[in-house]
Parts: sequence; C-alpha cells; structure tokens
Amino acid sequence: MSKLHFSLDRHGKRSLAEQIRSNISDAIRQGHLYEGARLPSWRDLAVQLGVSRGTVKTAYDRLSDDQLVISKGAAGTFVASVLPALPEMTDQASRLPLPDLYQDLESAPKPFQVGVPAQDAFPHKLWSRIMLRCSRQAVAETLRYPDPRGELALRKEIAAYLAVSRGLQCSPDQVIITNGYAGALGLALHLLRLDSQRVWVEDPCYPLARHALALAGFTSVPIPVDEQGICVDQGVGLAPDAQLAIVTPSQQAPLGMQLSLARRQALLIWARENAGWVIEDDYLSELQLNGRASPALASLDHDGRVIHIGTFSKTISPRLRLGFMVVPPMLASRAGDTAAALSPASALPSQLAVAEFLRDGHYLRHIRRMKRLYTQRRNALLELMEGAPCVRKMAGLSLLVELPDDVDDVHIADMAHRIGLAPAPLSPWFANRSLATRGSSTQGNARKGLLLGVTNLSSQVLEEGYRHLAEQLRW
Repeated sequence: MSKLHFSLDRHGKRSLAEQIRSNISDAIRQGHLYEGARLPSWRDLAVQLGVSRGTVKTAYDRLSDDQLVISKGAAGTFVASVLPALPEMTDQASRLPLPDLYQDLESAPKPFQVGVPAQDAFPHKLWSRIMLRCSRQAVAETLRYPDPRGELALRKEIAAYLAVSRGLQCSPDQVIITNGYAGALGLALHLLRLDSQRVWVEDPCYPLARHALALAGFTSVPIPVDEQGICVDQGVGLAPDAQLAIVTPSQQAPLGMQLSLARRQALLIWARENAGWVIEDDYLSELQLNGRASPALASLDHDGRVIHIGTFSKTISPRLRLGFMVVPPMLASRAGDTAAALSPASALPSQLAVAEFLRDGHYLRHIRRMKRLYTQRRNALLELMEGAPCVRKMAGLSLLVELPDDVDDVHIADMAHRIGLAPAPLSPWFANRSLATRGSSTQGNARKGLLLGVTNLSSQVLEEGYRHLAEQLRW
C-alpha cells in the first residue's frame, strides 16, 4: 500500500476533497505513484489527514472520473496508469492563431482596421429585434436535426439575392451555408477530388488561403497580378499541371483591381480544357465604391467549373461567422454530403435572422447606406492626406499607402497597434516577403505598404488617428 504525504490548507478557497484529488493526481502524473500502486483505504487516509471518509471518497470518485485510478471493490483502489507530467505553458503556446491576421481578438475594432464594417453605423436596434424574434422561433422549433446545408429559408434568399445583384442563377440546392469564408474554403477543398496538389493563388493574396492550402496538403503556386487581375498565361507557365485556382475577381485582395473580362474568359477556358476548378472569393463585391460591381465570375461559367464563395462578415458582422458557397449543379449532392459529414451549418437563430434581413429589404438598404458612408470616410482621409510624401490609392475599402523598400511595414503596423491603431502591413500578403524591392515586385506593385481601412474612421477619431500614424511614419 502506498503511503501518501501531503498537507491540506483548511482555510483555503479550494475544498478539502479537491485538494486531496489534486495532490494524488500530481503524484500520479509526475511518476511518484507507479501504475498498479494501491492507494490507502478511505478510512486510513481519512485518519492520516484528519478528514471525514466522505471527503476522501469524493476525491477518489473524481480521480476515477479522470481515469487515473480504478476501484476494485473490497480489494482496494489502484493507480490506473502513469501519465506524463503536464507540459508547462509557454508564450509560444498561448499566442493567437495566425498572428499575421489576428493581433487582438478581444478589443473593439480600431481605427484603420481592415475587414470590419462600421461599428457606429450598424442598425443595432433593428438587428436586435430581428435576432430576438428569430431566437424565439428557433427555440420553438421541433427537436430535429437541421439540414446540414443550412436553413432552406436562408438558402432561398441567398439564391434570389445573387440572381439580382450578382447575375448568378442558381437553385437553393446549390447553396451551402458555411462558417464564414474559412469554412467554405475548407469544404471546397474536401469536396474537389484533385489529382494535382498544386494550386494557383494570386500574389499577393489573402494569407489565410495559403495557410488553408498548406494544412490540407496542397502547394500554393503564387501567380502574379497586374491591373487586369491574375495573369492566367503566367499561371499556365508556372504550374501547367494545376487543377485549381483561387481568385478574388470582384475586388482583388488586397490591391483592389477587378478581374478583366478577357482574363475571366481565359480562366474559364483554362478550367474547361484542363478539367480544373476555380474558387471565386467574392471579396467586397457588394461594397464597390467606384461604379457598379461586375457580375460574378460564376455567372459566366457554362461548364460548371466555378465554386462561388461569399460571406456576411464585411456587410453585417464578422461575429456571425456566416458564409455560403454556391456549387455547380453536378456537385450539389456531393457538397451536401460533405457538409453533413464534416461541417454542417449551425447557429439557427443567426441563419433565420439573416434570411429575414434579406427578405424584408433591410440588407440592400443597409448596403446602400454603408457605401455612401464609406465613400465619405474615404474622401475625408484622402483630403487629410493631401500633400503626404507617399503614393496612395484605394484598394477595396482600404487606402493602400506604398512605402519605400527599406521600410519595415510589419514593424510600423506593430508600433501603431500599441497606440490603438490597426493598419495592416502589405508584405505578409505576398508569398515571398524576402522579395522586398520594387525591382522584383509583381508587375510594378510595391511589396511594402500599409492598408488603412476606411470603414471605422468616424470624424471623432480620423484626425487624431491620422496624426498618430503620421508620427509613426515620420511624415
């Protein structure tokens, strides 16, 4: 029988039973109690520690629940196995996921932050009423498994919206509700049965896409972009065996240009002739500030080779984590099976709320208001920057400020973050950050710069935020 030696803090916040459990658990995990060692009986340990037998029994029951000990009735209680000591937590282990993308997941959006809608212009009261009503409706639903593709009401509204706003004709059966863009991309990569592991990605491109491809076992092949978008001819030259391309045709992320009609046709011809696929990330399509948005790439696809992905993160709220993908008809059944097995749609109240938001016309009105507001804020920032010693141009909902080759844009962004600003450095969007000179850049695009989001630049924060940023840049 093992003799246990530890003391109890009878005035501490933890119960005596929990202290006993914790001490015995530590002794097992650290190897002081070997596998098969017999623990003292309830009575013996209770007498040794000066506690009741019930307290010891509670501690032993919790150890059994943790599968650290085995009770063999009258024969006694024995150590089940020797487990390795718990590793100490390190700073590396506790960092935020994908630190190139996420620096702070707890605070409210900061001035110049990219990818979040205006916080001060969201219709909170209207949305709260809709969410309350839909939450009650969800609670009153029968206790059934929901459709893993997403609620039919929302899929119908998305199909109708895409037909009007994006020129994309599809049925609700082709629409799959996902956990944001990342969820849609993950499902698409599982859905497609590719012979080649090489995938075209734009250079620069959204860093999450490259991370997702690497985790799924694919190899990203960076394809240059120019003023017409992705250079399809160069893609054929760099990776002729690729069977998948991921593109942002509406507004290239992060540079903002639209994919030209000639390039769209070339991309679709490549997909048809090579039995390839195109994933269309419909980035910021609804929020085109200059002119009308171009039709979706999938609307031109007559061969069923394009998977269209959209989200409500930039238009309603990123906290919804609600996106969708539209698959060609021949993939609809397989896409439903894949969603059911790997990532069925969740958050029923949010789905019902977005469906109502779309159905009652609130969504289109909200988009129109946001476009007017973002245009005003863009113009205010441009006016404030008049005469600044830099090259600047709009890129989607961000102002892209080009920086000299010898400037560390990541360091500047980090320093700005410490004073409450959140510009995004440009260089992490490129596949190879070491190519930091304009002479080696893609089609003359600078590889060093800052993306200044215009969405949360209210008049109260704009001038002060810009002054602090200018100090960081030493303008």
